[in-house]
Amino acid sequence: MPMHSRTAGTTPGRAPDRTPSLAASYARALAGAARRGRPSALPERTATAGRVSVDRDALAAYASLVGEPVGDALPPLYPHLLGFPLSMGLMTARDFPFPLLGLVHIENRAERRRPLDAAEGFEVRVRTENLRPHRRGTAFDVVTEVHAVRADGPVWWEASTYLHRHATDAEPRADGRPEPGEAAEPQEERAGPGELPATAVLRVPADIGRRYAAVSGDRNPIHLSRASARVFGFPRAIAHGMWTAARCLAALPGPLPPAFTTTASFRRPVRLPATAALHVQRDGERTRFALGAHLHGTVEPRPGRG
Repeated sequence: MPMHSRTAGTTPGRAPDRTPSLAASYARALAGAARRGRPSALPERTATAGRVSVDRDALAAYASLVGEPVGDALPPLYPHLLGFPLSMGLMTARDFPFPLLGLVHIENRAERRRPLDAAEGFEVRVRTENLRPHRRGTAFDVVTEVHAVRADGPVWWEASTYLHRHATDAEPRADGRPEPGEAAEPQEERAGPGELPATAVLRVPADIGRRYAAVSGDRNPIHLSRASARVFGFPRAIAHGMWTAARCLAALPGPLPPAFTTTASFRRPVRLPATAALHVQRDGERTRFALGAHLHGTVEPRPGRG
């Protein structure tokens, strides 16, 4: 596991300050796979883990896997892993209205307010919010805040948008373009965006799903093998969206700003193994990028630091 924490107690509206067991979370996910319904609200609680430290062996394995330099600096999206056990705990709780298996990660927005170091101690807070209709079902956000010791406000923030797919009465978009999550189900891949120049070719090995699962703890069956992916309708295993986004950031030309906001819209699954062109274009301080037809993203600097 890439983190550990110590118990710190419970307050109203907050889950206990401990790192949930991922094995227990997956067991609850299987038990709750048959949940149905159209909820009008999400549980109001925040899960927290205090005194979180970074395991340097796990950090080195992650950095190597996404193409970042191995060292004490945390890669741009590494803090997502620090909040992952907490988010799993929230989304597999008995009162959470959606089954975990079948949720689709369709978008991600992360803000790094300053560079982070493995030697720092952190407190991690995770909550769910912003339940809303989507053309293909119902969407909601999992918000992660990473706080450093003796710092005012979070030093890293993320909103991961998930989609629970179900039938709706929504009409197709007038422009014919897909919304985030529209192509989350298996279908033929399309060519990458022609408006962005191709700058690199990324090769995605067949075992990247299992390797990222070992580092991140995200063992969703659609990423692990052809056999387990077929259970959920995919002909082959697919890459994790967060690995794909992190790999794209590592492959961008030049260093990232010390403080920045990055977005990723997951459009098509990356079936393993794969080869895809990375398209990059800079518009002033803003960088747009796309991995073929699979992912569209941006990076832009944030004003100030800390």
